[in-house]
Amino acid sequence: MPPANQASPIADLLAAANQVILGKDAQIRLALSCLLARGHLLIEDLPGVGKTTLAHTLARLLGMQFSRIQFTSDMLPADIIGVSIFERDKTQFKFLPGPIFSQVVLADEINRATPKTQSALLEAMEEGQVTSEGETRPLPQPFFVIATQNPSHQIGTFPLPESQLDRFLLRVELGYPDRSAERALLEGGGRRDKLPTLAACFAPEQLAPLQEQAAAVHVAPALLDYVQLLIEATRNRPDFIHGLSPRAALALLAAARAWAFVDGRKMVLPEDVQAVLPSVACHRLRLARSGSHARPEDIAALIHTLPLP
Repeated sequence: MPPANQASPIADLLAAANQVILGKDAQIRLALSCLLARGHLLIEDLPGVGKTTLAHTLARLLGMQFSRIQFTSDMLPADIIGVSIFERDKTQFKFLPGPIFSQVVLADEINRATPKTQSALLEAMEEGQVTSEGETRPLPQPFFVIATQNPSHQIGTFPLPESQLDRFLLRVELGYPDRSAERALLEGGGRRDKLPTLAACFAPEQLAPLQEQAAAVHVAPALLDYVQLLIEATRNRPDFIHGLSPRAALALLAAARAWAFVDGRKMVLPEDVQAVLPSVACHRLRLARSGSHARPEDIAALIHTLPLP
């Protein structure tokens, strides 16, 4: 693993992305950690804060085959997976793959589609394959879904079911830019025009070894105790309707390893777990007092009540 200050594809990607998405270094690191942990990313926020721009930026810098799906209320599952057409001259059906057959898939405004169409992504995200007309077809590898969604209170949205939310390793929010970043935007204009000039920082064949290195980052037994303490706290406290599942615990560990790897370290620290916990937990936990999803401040309050290892 290269030190954090040594030139590497990871350092190059972070530097390039920060030139396009201003003042959002933590969110960019979370997005890259999600990819290195072999997960899928959900970006949720108000329109106009840069969700799609971040997704486009990552896709270009990753240097992988890319497709964009604009979700709408009239979209059908076949629009994502693909369809079979009859070739009269060959007297047989030919499958035309849909946009899901890409290494990086941007599912833009995913919650504007109906639940039936949203569910077309489930098998793809979980199994790396799709089934159409009784035949199972593998998807390209690596396979990374970046989905964006608008807040559920906005008109024309269909909340994602819990089963699909759980397929996303991390959920991030961009929020409004700080004053200096917004000033830079006002002075220099939008950053979307910079996208065509971005050069890929990765070759597709580089990603798998980096993912393996991230998965091999050391986790001490004391840190595993800390992870278990956090998971048990979400299950035992009355603040949440239900706690985090074993799959969420594995997601937390994988994300913490990847975060440490992005930072150039060979072992996970408690701060790494704390850094990724809100993005792992918020979309998986609902508050007992309101039924809404947990917020980062709810997770921060939980962290502060537990002792560090």
